[in-house]
Amino acid sequence: MENIVALKFIVGLIFVTGFAFLFLYKIIKTNSGHDGLSEPDELDELDEPEVDFIYKEGMTIVKNESGYYGFQDLSGKVVIPCQWKDADNFSEGLASIKDDNGKYGFIDKTGKVVIPCQWKFAGCFSEGLASIEDDNDEWGYIDKTGKVVIPCQWKLVGSFSEGLADVEDDFDKWGYIDKTGEVVIPCQWKEAGPFSEGLACVEDNNGKWGFIDKTGKVVIPCQWKEANNLSEGLAEVMDDNGKWGYIDKTGKVVIPCQWKKVDYFSEGLARVEDDNEKWWTIDKTGNTLNQEV
Repeated sequence: MENIVALKFIVGLIFVTGFAFLFLYKIIKTNSGHDGLSEPDELDELDEPEVDFIYKEGMTIVKNESGYYGFQDLSGKVVIPCQWKDADNFSEGLASIKDDNGKYGFIDKTGKVVIPCQWKFAGCFSEGLASIEDDNDEWGYIDKTGKVVIPCQWKLVGSFSEGLADVEDDFDKWGYIDKTGEVVIPCQWKEAGPFSEGLACVEDNNGKWGFIDKTGKVVIPCQWKEANNLSEGLAEVMDDNGKWGYIDKTGKVVIPCQWKKVDYFSEGLARVEDDNEKWWTIDKTGNTLNQEV
């Protein structure tokens, strides 16, 4: 029997500062959604992942000694054999996989190929659409039947979130399209993130981050060295001193920039690291509740 080792993916609760934020966000763009698989060449350069069972839709990715990927269920049984050169987590019932010819397609939870392997790269499904890269290094979107619904014409794309997706044009500027492919916010930003709670973080030509609404209006001025998406009404921001804090949807600083690293809020709590590299749990008022051992 093949020895199976679970593949740990770089997802969600990674603590982002400076370059780390940009790196993680590029991963999200090339793969759609929030499950964070990098481009194949980038993945090969990473250290061998440690074992960690992270399940998505009842499945986790496994890798055999030959370097092929499959899936196991919650009982630990391998239900989709290790036969793929690469694989991503299931999202909306489908998972992207790479065949021996280096092409990406999608399988369902029975392991059946439902969208043929024909793409240079493919991301997760989000809101019914998945990003795909063609042989000309251009990006577009397919639906769950495999039909191209937004032609491959973009330099890079993100996943759909709240009905919009961020896209990069040939001039290295970012904007947003809707599900018909129409540009609804012009490509004018140096960087751009997905919409969350009605707002998206964007970087201007001066390297400062702020937030726009779905009309493209700047509602929080670009004044931060770094910024991340809203979660539970608060967003992480970095000041010019390299310290992290949190703002609300109006741009008001509700937790001062005093932390070396921060995580997003979940169920009213967030993890933060102080200058002594000690991790704490804080609430939405900024009160420290406990120090991690």
